[in-house]
Amino acid sequence: MVAEELRGMTAAEVGSHVSDLREQLFKLRFQKTTGQVDAGARLSVVRRDIARALTVLRERELTAAKAPAAAPAVSEEQA
Repeated sequence: MVAEELRGMTAAEVGSHVSDLREQLFKLRFQKTTGQVDAGARLSVVRRDIARALTVLRERELTAAKAPAAAPAVSEEQA
């Protein structure tokens, strides 16, 4: 999934997507270990998707933390 698609989702949806990807990663690792599937390429794609989704969540956290802190500083300067 592309980062722009993730940014269009709510935080709960992204969190759910991360959970699904982690479950998929676990299954792929298990299949690779047991020799059922040669999932080497798919493993790296899923890992990147997880990282991408977590990055979007972290961007939101930083934006939310930054916005309230900036608002009082502006109002103090006006006073």
